[in-house]
Amino acid sequence: MDVHTVRNNVRFDKQIQFIIEIDRLKRVVRQSLLMDRTRKENSAEHSWHLAVMAIVLGEYANENNIDYQRVLQMLLVHDLVEIDAGDTYCYDKEKCQTQTERETEAAERIFNLLPSNQARMFHDLWNEFEAQTSAESRFADALDRLQPVLHNYTTRGKIWQVNGIKSSQVLEKMEPIKTASPFLWKYAVQLIEDAVTKGFLSK
Repeated sequence: MDVHTVRNNVRFDKQIQFIIEIDRLKRVVRQSLLMDRTRKENSAEHSWHLAVMAIVLGEYANENNIDYQRVLQMLLVHDLVEIDAGDTYCYDKEKCQTQTERETEAAERIFNLLPSNQARMFHDLWNEFEAQTSAESRFADALDRLQPVLHNYTTRGKIWQVNGIKSSQVLEKMEPIKTASPFLWKYAVQLIEDAVTKGFLSK
C-alpha cells in the first residue's frame, strides 16, 4: 500500500484518529499517589499497571479456563471513558451518582471513533467489565480494586487520610475480590488490617 492509498483509507484514518484521541487518557489524574509518593498517577499508567498485574497474578484467579487475553483487553479499555467522564473517586458519593451516565455517554463518543466492527468490540469489552457477569470481568475488577489499596498502603495512607476514609469503607469496596480470588481477598484484608495497625488508615 503506497502513501497515497494510506492517506485515503477511511478505516485506517479512523483507527489513527482513535489512537490519537486516547492519548488524552495520560492527562486524566487519579487520586492514587505513585508508590514513590512523588505525584498522583494518571489513568493511562493505572491501566498499564493493571494489565501487568493480570499477567503476573493470573494464577490466583478463582475460576478455571479464564481467557486472559480478554482480561487484558478489558483492563486496557475500561478506563478510556475517563477521557470525557474524568476519574471518579470511589468514595465520592455525589460523583458516583452520575458516574454511569457520564461514562456511558463517553463510551458512545470515544468508541464510535473507530470503524464499526471495532467500535462494537470495544463497547462489548466495556459493557462486560461493567456488568461483572463473566469470570474474566470479575478477575479484572478484582485487580482494579486491589491496585489502589497497594498504592495507599505503600504511600502510608496519605490519600486515605486526606479524604477521611475508614477501614470499613475500604473493606466494603474490596468485597468483590472475594468471589474472583479468595487468595487476593485474604491479601487485601491483611493489607488493610496492617494499615490500621500502622496508623495509615482509621478504624
